[in-house]
Parts: sequence; structure tokens; C-alpha cells
Amino acid sequence: MATSFKDLWHHLHHDEVLETLDTHEQQGLTEQQARERLATHGPNTLTAARQTSWFKRLLLQFHNPLIYILLIASAVTLALGEYIDSAVIFGVVLINAIIGFVQESKAEDAINGLKDMLSSSAAVIRDGNRTTIPAADLVPGDIVLLASGDKVPADLRLLSCRDLQIDESALTGESVPTEKQSGQMARDTVLADRSNMGFAGTLVTYGTGRGVVIGTGDHTETGKIAGMINDAVTLETPLTRKINAFSQILLWVILAMAGVTFGVGLFYGQHWVDTFIAAVALAVAAIPEGLPAVVTITLAIGVRRMALRNAIIRKLPAVETLGSTTVICSDKTGTLTENQMTVQRIIAGGTGFELTGGGYDPVGELLQDGVAMTSGITEHQALHHCLLAGLLCNDSELVEKDGRWTVHGDPTEGALITSALKAGFDRHEMHGRLQRVDVIPFESDRQYMATLHHHDKGHRIYMKGAAEQVIAHCGQAMNAEGDLVPIDPEHLQTHVDTLAAQGLRVLAFAMGETDTTQLNIADPDQDGKRLIFLGLQAMIDPPREEVIHSVTQCGKAGIRVKMITGDHALTARAIAERIGIIQGRDKDQQRTLTGQQLAQLSPDELSKAADQVSVFARVAPEQKLRLVEALQTRGHVVAMTGDGVNDAPALKRANIGIAMGINGTEVSRDASDMVLADDNFSSIEAAVEEGRNVFDNLVKFITWILPTNLGQGLVIMVAILLGLTLPVLPVQALWLNMTTAVFLGLMLAFEPREPGIMSRAPRLPDVPLLNGEIISRIFSVSALLLLGAFGLFQWSLAQGASLEEARTLAVSLFVVVQSFFLLNCRSLTRSVFRTHPFSNPWIWWGIGAMWLAQLLFVYTPVMNLLFQSAPLSLQHWGLILGYGVFVLVLVELEKGLWRRWKERH
Repeated sequence: MATSFKDLWHHLHHDEVLETLDTHEQQGLTEQQARERLATHGPNTLTAARQTSWFKRLLLQFHNPLIYILLIASAVTLALGEYIDSAVIFGVVLINAIIGFVQESKAEDAINGLKDMLSSSAAVIRDGNRTTIPAADLVPGDIVLLASGDKVPADLRLLSCRDLQIDESALTGESVPTEKQSGQMARDTVLADRSNMGFAGTLVTYGTGRGVVIGTGDHTETGKIAGMINDAVTLETPLTRKINAFSQILLWVILAMAGVTFGVGLFYGQHWVDTFIAAVALAVAAIPEGLPAVVTITLAIGVRRMALRNAIIRKLPAVETLGSTTVICSDKTGTLTENQMTVQRIIAGGTGFELTGGGYDPVGELLQDGVAMTSGITEHQALHHCLLAGLLCNDSELVEKDGRWTVHGDPTEGALITSALKAGFDRHEMHGRLQRVDVIPFESDRQYMATLHHHDKGHRIYMKGAAEQVIAHCGQAMNAEGDLVPIDPEHLQTHVDTLAAQGLRVLAFAMGETDTTQLNIADPDQDGKRLIFLGLQAMIDPPREEVIHSVTQCGKAGIRVKMITGDHALTARAIAERIGIIQGRDKDQQRTLTGQQLAQLSPDELSKAADQVSVFARVAPEQKLRLVEALQTRGHVVAMTGDGVNDAPALKRANIGIAMGINGTEVSRDASDMVLADDNFSSIEAAVEEGRNVFDNLVKFITWILPTNLGQGLVIMVAILLGLTLPVLPVQALWLNMTTAVFLGLMLAFEPREPGIMSRAPRLPDVPLLNGEIISRIFSVSALLLLGAFGLFQWSLAQGASLEEARTLAVSLFVVVQSFFLLNCRSLTRSVFRTHPFSNPWIWWGIGAMWLAQLLFVYTPVMNLLFQSAPLSLQHWGLILGYGVFVLVLVELEKGLWRRWKERH
């Protein structure tokens, strides 16, 4: 069996397809052929994703330079007999690993979710007989029969169709079911336009069809997407990259300080064991043990806040990644739009009307010239019958469940029912008064549907369909008064073209009276044009009202929004203009690229187009992935939204993949980092805001914690260099590091968003975690801690205090200064005196808890024994508090100098 045509099945003639696959349309394959092909091609299932064992995923939680430092410190302190120190350090590492493991323990099930999409059984013809077999047993060449409600079990080339419509939105992004046909198509027809194909996992919504299997399992379009998901590289986030880079720098700084300390000690002739212990003490003091845990907890707090704003985070680092986003690539259907077709314009009797309201909820007003119609629509006969035709020439149903209106059937027909209900029609009453007695269902070659209804004066025909087809059957038109007037096809076509150029889907309506009981639509070329033209209804999947504001806010925040959709170019552009993705005086010059045009671009041209163009339509799944990669090569941090199977590879490749929670497929959710509980683009804007706040708070925490560790390290290092007694013991350093991180530093995670957070430009990915202003502050506060702690330690010894009392004084100074510095860090740029003191009450609870813990450290015998501490006098506390206020004022003066410098530059 030849396979050279695997990408051209849509282009081959009907007979050539069957010949290539060595099969017969009426007889199908023989059981012998099927068994042989099953052995050759394998079952019609998808290869499972490569899974990482839980043990490996747990070990990966320790794969971080900062964690390596802590593990080494824990091992060394254990070897030296410092069991408490070792246990505390290892306990911190273990807790951090468990939190990360639990958050990411849901292994990616994207491929398994795709497997569930394939049908469990299929109706086929084998040996000339119709039979039902497990879908897994399908092979290329099998003849498959399709009916409404079936899942397409494999990729098919359609051989015959009757009114066949297939919902392919999960695969192509098309917002309405695709009308199928069986003829040949052009060689370069893009996937979404291959109407003579059926694709695995899509749903038959109407009609029947027969097709031959041309691809199974991994060789289906769904299977190709599965492969792309499996092969897509999961990128590091900006936060993880910066934390790793920061940790590596910190590693070398700490090792250098410890090495210098050890070398100087040996130079002074100190015993190598004592010198080594001092070097270890310095390393333990300088390592911010609480950093990994607080980073994780801060991200978890961000997760909770985002959940309250309908953004469900699946992977912790995604919280911060949102704050770094420079481009949001959004699908159209259901994210930017309502995912509900809505009639917005009606032209009947030469008059234009508008309908308010969105979706299938039958609440809205009929407007004429912007004014609501107060009189009944029966006064406008053409409008009355146009709406009635849409209501009765219709096979769908509107259903309300839990306050949400949905359509059972074709979305277009659902929109027509809704428009009639908004105008005041009672559907059950009208069906009772005009009972249907016959129907000509819609077929793609006819492009119309017609129904015959009985009424008290005879029978009436209603027709709906493509404008050119309906107009061709009409010899007259109805005006507002119900009189018949000559029809003007050219004028009507102008209306159709104008509406279509706005991205609206246009349907035309006609009626006619007859005395027959069997519906027969005459050929207009042979039997004359017997019907009466009623009007046009134009519909669109409308944009969500709140999205317009969100797109504007993203623009102010320096985030570019791009639409990447499988829908038609005109529709995509119309929505993009309405919500502000395309705007400005030069919007007419802003291009909209289609998948067919993208396929012709070189890699360099694609990279440039991805950066410059805002709307991409009729895009294939692999092109979505290529667009995301092209944007990343130009330095963008990309957030990608999607709801279908076709979006999954791009969701996984993006810096942050965002799936839809309501209408999204399980595949897209499993491939994502974040899920929108309300399927609303506006929730992305809210999540970006929270993400920026999370990053701000992490930087505040790092700015706050590093002076403690660096200050402790400097105190120990200076003591060794000068050959003096250590002012802080390793176990006391651990007390400081852990208690201040939990009681003080962690409180910064609850800081509210600062004013203007969404008016800043996005952080560039290559910008360091800490800027020059923050680094200078870290060193200046570290120097102040060194001077204060070392100076008070030496002063108290000179005053005759015990070594335990002097060390307790040094440790307590660290606690008090860090408490005051915490207030400085509530904003890294604004003055603490201009920050609302109670906007974050956790700060005060944390300071209170820390000081209570320090009082226990100072005054309880058990703590005195464990940590070699001693009680302090009121004079000592007065000195410490005074020094804390001094540090707070100096930091505020330094912030003021930086603000003035920025204003000048």
C-alpha cells in the first residue's frame, strides 16, 4: 500500500484515494487485510507520554545550587557533631522539597487525555458487511460510517456526505461546525479548510457520511499534536533562571568568604580544626536558609490570590512568570469572545436593525436607528417574517441550565432562535400555529434549508441559507407594510458584502405560499423564482465586553496582545478591531496573516512577522507552536491561551500556557501552567497584576534577608581576621536565620500591590534579579549590622559583661534592626512614611511574634541552655532600639537620594 500521499489526501481524486489504499468503497477491507495491516501499522491508539517517576521528580526538587549549599552545610555540621544545626538546615531543605513536590505531583497527562478523545468504537464495512469494531482495531483503508453524535475515530478522507457537519473547534479553532463535502480540494488548502476530511477526536453534529481511514494512532492529526506535546521543551521561568543565577553567585561569594576565613586563621597559626569550624560557622551564617521555603510560600500565597480572581495555577513558578510577560497570544473563540454566536444586525424591508445582548441568553432589545422599538414587530412585516423564518426553519434547541443558556445543535441556528425570542416570539406558540409538515435539510451543495408549515389558509414555505442561493430563488421582496416589491439583487449583495467585511456571518431568509403538502423548491432557472425575499440576519461570536478594558490595560502595562486563531481572517480581524488589538490611525495598514501565508515565510521572515503582526487566522497547530517559538527567539516572555487540542503544543512550549477551565479540553488543561476558571481574558490581566506583585514581594524579601546573612558572615569573618572571639555562634546564626525569615520576612509576601503596578513596562528577561540600587542597599545595611553588632559586642565585653550576654546583645541587635528594616522594605522606592501603616497588618503581627520569640531566647533558662544566651538589661534594649531607628532613618535618606537621582536621569 503506497503512503507517498500522506499529506495530500485532500487533493487526491476519490478513486485515487481508494486505489492508493487498496480498498473498496462498498466492500471495504477483508478481515485478512485488516489483520495484516493491524500488524503493520499497530493499533489506533496514541503512544503514552514519557513519564517521570515520582522518585526522580522528588530528587529534582533538590536540583538547585542554593539547596546544594544547604545540604553540604548540613552534612558538614553533622560530621562536626553540631546535630541541632544539621537537623535544622536539613529540615528546611526537606520541607521546601515536599512543598514543591506536592505542587507539581500531577504529572502531565496531555497524551493520556488525547487518548481519551479517540472514539471507543467505530462502524465500518468489512467483507461487504456493516459491523461495529473497537476503534483501536481500525487500520488504513477501512471504510467508516459516520452519523450525528459520533466521534470521528481516525483521520478520514470523506467519500460521500449527506448534510454532514463536524465540530472541529478542538482541533482547528473554528467557532462553528464545518460543513463537509467529498470533492477534491486544492493542494495548498490549509488544515482548517479541508472540508473533505474528517479528523480523529472531532464530533459529528449533523448528518451522515462515509470515509476511508487514511491515518490511525500517532499518524492522525491528533497524534501529531500528541508528538508535539511530548517533544515540546518545558522552559525555565524568569524567576527560576534568576534564582539559579543568584544562587550560583551566592555560592561563590560564601565559599570565597569561608576560604579567606580559613586561610587567614591558618596564617595566624590557629589550629586547623578550630579554623575549619569557624569557616563552617561563617558559611552557615551567610546562607539564607529560609530563602527557598519563603520563595515557595510566597508563590503559594500568589496562587491563592490568583484563584480568588479565577486564575488556577498548576505550577508554582507560573505565578511569577505572569509578571514578566511581554506578549499574550490569545485564542479568539471563548477567550476574547463569548463562544456563543449572536445576531447583531438585521436588514429587512430596506431597513437596518440592531440587536443588543450577547450569547444565547434571550434578553436584549431590537433597535432601529439606535432607538429601541416600542411597538410590536408585526407593524414591520418584513422584519416579523424574517425573524419567524429563522425561528421555524430551524432544527436546534435552546436550553437553560443553572442560569446559563446553551444550544443543542448548530450554534448558528441557536443564534436565530435567540434573536426571535428577543423580539418577543413564543417558540412553542409559533410551532403550534405553524406546524412543520416537511423539510429539505441543509446540504453543502445546496447551501440552504427549507421547511413547509401548515396554517389555517394553506401551507407556507420558509427558507434560510447563503444569501446568493436564497436571493436566486426570489422574484420579489417584502417591504415593511407587507407589500411585495421588485427585488434588487445587486443592492442586497452590497449589504451582504458590507456585513461580511465586518466579520459577520450572513444568512438570508425567504418565504412562499403553496397549496401542496410536499415541499419542493423549484429550480429558479427552470421553474421561475417563486419565493419572497424577507431579509438578512448577520451574526458573530461577539467579544466579551470586559476584554476591551483588559486589552487596554495590557497596552498600558507594555504587554502586547496577539490573536492566534483557527477562525476566518475577516472574522478574526473584526474582533481584533473591536477589542483594540488592532487600533490607531494606521490600523488599515496593519496586516492579518493567514496560515497559508505563514507557511510561505522563511524562518527570519516568520520571526519578524511574529513580532510585528497582531492577528493570525486559519492557523494550523504546528504554526501556533512556531509562532510562540519565533516570539521567544526575539526575547519575549510569551503567555499563550487556548482551549483545544490544537493549542496544547503551543501551551506547553510557551513561557506560561493558559488553558480554559469551562470550555477547554482536558488535553489543553494538562499541557498548561494555569487554567482560567471563567474562560475570560480579563482574568489573565488580573493574574498578570498578581504576578507582578509576587515578584515585587520576592525582591523585597531578598532585599530584606540578605543583609542579615551577609552581616552575620562579615561579623564572623572580621572576628577571625582580627583574631577575636566570635560574636555570633553557628547555632545562634541559625536561630536568627530561621526565626526572622518566618516571623518577619515572610510577612512581606502579604504586601498589597503598589500603586501603578500595571503602568510599568514588563521586566526584561535578561535583567538581573537585583539592580544597583538594591545591591547598594544590601551592602550598606550589612555594613550597619556589622558595625552595630560587632561594636556592641566589644563594648559590652569591655563593660564587664559575660561572653553569653555580649553574644545575646549582638543577636538581639540583628533582630531589632531587621524589624525596622522590614518597614523600609515594604516599598523599595517609596518612603515608609508614605506607606499606609496598616495596609499589611501581617507586618505588625510578625514583628510582635518575632520580639516575643526573642524575649524567650533571652530570658528563658531552656533557651539560654540550648543557644548559650543570657538575659539583657533595659539599657541594652535602649541601645538596640535606638540603633534600629537610626538604621531606618538612614535607609529612608538613601531611598530619597536614589529617587532624586532617577528624576534627574
